Amino acid sequence: MTAHPLLTELSRRAGAKAHEATPACPCGAATLADRPDATVVRHADTVAKAHAPDTDPAGLTPRLALAARLPDILLPPLTPAPAALHGRLVTFWPYGTPVDPDDPDLAPWEAAGTLLALLHRTPAPAALPEMRGPAKAAHAVARLRAAGPHPAVAPVLGAWHALPAWARAEAPMPDVTTLCHGDLHLGQLVRHPAPDGPWRLIDVDDLGVGVPAWDLARPAAWYACGLLPPEEWTRFLAAYRARGGPAVPEDGDPWDALDVPARALTVQTAARSVTKSLAEGRALDEVEQCLVDACARMGSVPPQLTATGAK
Repeated sequence: MTAHPLLTELSRRAGAKAHEATPACPCGAATLADRPDATVVRHADTVAKAHAPDTDPAGLTPRLALAARLPDILLPPLTPAPAALHGRLVTFWPYGTPVDPDDPDLAPWEAAGTLLALLHRTPAPAALPEMRGPAKAAHAVARLRAAGPHPAVAPVLGAWHALPAWARAEAPMPDVTTLCHGDLHLGQLVRHPAPDGPWRLIDVDDLGVGVPAWDLARPAAWYACGLLPPEEWTRFLAAYRARGGPAVPEDGDPWDALDVPARALTVQTAARSVTKSLAEGRALDEVEQCLVDACARMGSVPPQLTATGAK
């Protein structure tokens, strides 16, 4: 990975933050991510993140404040407000041990369900914006439309247009009072303090008020597509229900609440997969084709869900 001015300066600032008391530092920085929407660098026990270029400071600042107030649920930031760097907003965080993607048997599904339930039951502060889940799905579909012709585009867009307007970020969400993460997946959990502290949720960029079922939608979609084993889905859902999570009924069939968000996350993931395959000039892999096939199978959304959304 070639260093560029943002990455170089972000590494320097991460080192300065990590060693405020001892400026002489023998250790180096590690690049955890370097994408157009996020550049993340670790230096010792400090992580510096440059957020997406279009990140609004008026939205990010209250999200940081909320994370600072909920250290038992969210990883708290090291600084209360973002800094500016090369036209980007930068935040600083303690390092946490991520989920090991090579050991699915240790995936913390119970922790994910528990933390989500606790988050959803926490009263949302008045200044918090809406969670960005539907907006991110709409962005993925817009990028798919711009990516060029592909046989998978039609079924993905067909499933997208069958969703209610709120799930396509074209109308207000039916719930704008519940605190939501907005982009839940296993990559959003870390152990803090590292290496084996309790699990905490990370990444506040999409945090806000909205339909809580959206936070359960990605694992629900993978389960519905046959990509997540039933026992792992059951562990996640049972943990969420055990802590009184409001997104689904406390028992019985959860799918009246999950159907629309799960379809939306299936479309979002399929759109990203097709866009990536076009950019790389390759065919869809097995998982990507499974997601496109799921979009092709989607019929129209039941009318009662278009009006009520999550229960």
